[in-house]
Amino acid sequence: MKVETLLSIITINYNGLKDTCELIDTLPLNDSTLEVIVVDNGSTHDEATDIELRYPQVTVIRSNRNLGFAEGNNLGIKAAHGKYLFFLNNDTIIRGQKLEVGSKSLFQPLINRLDSSEKIGMVCPKIRFTWGNCLIQYAGYTPLSMITLRNRSIGFNEEDKGQYDTAHSTPYAHGAAMMVKREVIEKAGIMPECYFLYYEELDWSEMIRRAGYEIWYEPACTVYHKESQATGQHSPLKTYYITRNRLIFAQRNIHGATKYLTYTYLMIAVATRDIIKYLCKARFDLAKATIKGIIHFIKH
Repeated sequence: MKVETLLSIITINYNGLKDTCELIDTLPLNDSTLEVIVVDNGSTHDEATDIELRYPQVTVIRSNRNLGFAEGNNLGIKAAHGKYLFFLNNDTIIRGQKLEVGSKSLFQPLINRLDSSEKIGMVCPKIRFTWGNCLIQYAGYTPLSMITLRNRSIGFNEEDKGQYDTAHSTPYAHGAAMMVKREVIEKAGIMPECYFLYYEELDWSEMIRRAGYEIWYEPACTVYHKESQATGQHSPLKTYYITRNRLIFAQRNIHGATKYLTYTYLMIAVATRDIIKYLCKARFDLAKATIKGIIHFIKH
């Protein structure tokens, strides 16, 4: 008798074979109630074949082009059979936890949290960096402020001394590690594909909460993220998408006069400040990327 798939783990690979393999190596592949799906998102080399040969238990989907974070994950959603879907960045690993057969020994705290209430639709584990003292990256989010669209990750860059070991609701999921009930996706919809990079999980969180569900942080499970200490440094690509996508987020999620106040703040106050800062540092590429992001938002 075929065992029902309890959990589908979905990850995106884009020219990241080493990281993806290191993640897969930390997963219990011999668990018959769990499936692992890797979407190779247009890698320059056919890394999908490499993954298939190394891990025959893994379902690999090859896209001929880079679809971005949301559309790539949505390919995984269409292929998944699990009652629960767990989205993991390929540069995350699971360590310091029991890796015995049976997903219950590994991810059960997240599943338990989802099952604890019909209102809970999404849950995220504690996320810590892999480098240094493994400082906390995420223990939930604070709400976004209206107009400025600012918030913060709770516990960011703090040592983990157990101060965030109490589960709680949170307004937003963290895209590096988030588990969702299948029924929630069927009701709220798949990830919004209009962003490509950045803000997708925030918008999806809004969609899920509008569908009547809560999002929770569950510290009984920890995922470790390799995200570099230099992540905060700017690149033209990141600057462009951050500039454009926060305007798209405002367009989709803020209403009435507040939306236009947000547009004004982001396009005049923030963009002008950033452009002057970049010009003073001779980062003309970043100034250009900021202007490009605003123009593309207005046009499209």
